[in-house]
Amino acid sequence: MLPEIVESYLNKYALRGWEIESSELKSISTVIVIPAIREYENIRCLLHSFSENDPKYFDSTLIIFVINNSSLSSCQIKEDNKKSIGLLNSIIECQSATNDELVIKISMSGLKISLIDASSAGKELPQKDSGVGLARKIGMDLALLIFDYNSSSKKILVCLDADCTIDKNYITEIVDNFNSGNLSSAVVNYLHKIECGNEESRAIICYELFLRYYELGLQFAGSPFAFPTIGSTIVCDFESYIKSEGMNKRKAAEDFYFLEKLAKNYPIKKIKTTTIYPSARRSWRVPFGTGQRINRFLAGVQNEYLLYDPKCFRILKEWLIIFTADAHNSVVELLESAKEIDEGLFAFLADQKFETDWQRILKNSKTVEQIRRQKIMWFDGFRTLKLIHYLRDYSYPLINMFDAINSLMTELNLPLPEENSLPGLRMNGNVPGIDTQKKYLEILRNYLQG
Repeated sequence: MLPEIVESYLNKYALRGWEIESSELKSISTVIVIPAIREYENIRCLLHSFSENDPKYFDSTLIIFVINNSSLSSCQIKEDNKKSIGLLNSIIECQSATNDELVIKISMSGLKISLIDASSAGKELPQKDSGVGLARKIGMDLALLIFDYNSSSKKILVCLDADCTIDKNYITEIVDNFNSGNLSSAVVNYLHKIECGNEESRAIICYELFLRYYELGLQFAGSPFAFPTIGSTIVCDFESYIKSEGMNKRKAAEDFYFLEKLAKNYPIKKIKTTTIYPSARRSWRVPFGTGQRINRFLAGVQNEYLLYDPKCFRILKEWLIIFTADAHNSVVELLESAKEIDEGLFAFLADQKFETDWQRILKNSKTVEQIRRQKIMWFDGFRTLKLIHYLRDYSYPLINMFDAINSLMTELNLPLPEENSLPGLRMNGNVPGIDTQKKYLEILRNYLQG
C-alpha cells in the first residue's frame, strides 16, 4: 500500500505510459534517477564509477537510467539510445554469456540497475515537452511507486546526469547524511572536470567562476537561495518532493525551478563529504546551461569574462536585512527604505507591483510566521535573479570578472591570489593567465564547500 500523500500526488501529477524495467524492485530506500540521451559511452563511464562505490547500501539503492528521445530525434540519437538500452538490459538480465567486462563487473557487484525506455517506438517523449525536465520527472515519479515505505530509513530521490562521474563514497555519504541529519533536501558538492591545456577547460573554468560568484554573492547578501542550481547535484526525500509538486517538465532550467520550490519549504543543505564531477563538454541537449555556455565561449561571440557588479549584491543585502526583519513594516515604510538603499531597487519593486502584492499579503497573514513565510515566497530565487538583472540593465552594468571577484572576496576577507606567486596575473583590467584563474576557482570552491 502506498502512503496517502503518494497516492494523492500520483493521481494529480504523474504521467502515464512508462515503466521501470528491472530484475528486482524490493527493499528500496534510495533511487538515483539519470536521464540520458545519446550517452552510451558516458553511461559506461558512469557505471564503472558506480561499481567503485562502497557497496554498503547497494541492496537498498536502485539506479534508474531514463533513456529518452522524441519521435523526431535523429537516427544517430535513436541508434545510440538503442545501444544504451541493450547495455542496460544485459546488466538487468545478468547475461553470463557476454564478453563485456563492464556488464560482468556490474552484474557481480550487487548494484541494482534499471531503465525506463522513453526512446523506443511508441514510448518516446512527446515532442512538445521532450527534454531533461520531463525525463527526470518520469523517473522520479515512478520511483515513488517502488520505495519500501515500511522501512524506517529515509526514502531518498537523487538526481544525476549521465555525463558525470562520482566519488567512491557517493552513495554512502548521501544516505548517511540524509538519515543521520534528518535532511529533507540538499545539493551534493560538484567540481567540473578540468583537463589541462584545452579550450574547453578555459571555457568551463570561466563558467564555473560565474556560477561560484553568483552563489557567493547570494551568500554574502544573506539570501535563502544561495546554493548551486545544477541538476546533477539535487537530492531530496519523497515528502519534500511531493510537497514541491514534483519535478517540472522544462527543457532547461528544470533544476533552478525545482530547487527554488524546495527552498520555499525546506532549507537546502550541502553534502560536502562527497563530490560529483560533471562534464565540461559542448552540448546540444539544452537551449542554455553548461553545454551552451561552453559552445558560446568557444565561438567567441562575446566577452565571457564579465560578471555582475558587486554593488548589486550589496543592494540585495541591505534590502534583505530590512525586508526579512520580523518588524511589521508597512508597505510605505518598506518602499521608503528601498528608495534610500537604491533608486534602482525602488524602481524594480514598483515594476514588480510590490505595493499591491504586499498589501494583500499583510491583509491575509495573521501571524509573524505567516508573514515570514510569505516573504520567502514573494522574494524567491527567480525574483532575486530578476532584481540582479534589473540592476545590471539600468544601473550597474557588468564589470571585469576578476575585479568583481576581488571586490567580493575582499569584503569577505578571503585571500586573493598573490600577484608575485603566479604567472600572468591580470593587469589593467585584462584577463589573467590560466594558472591564476585556476587559483581563483580553487579559493571559491574551498570557501563555498567549507
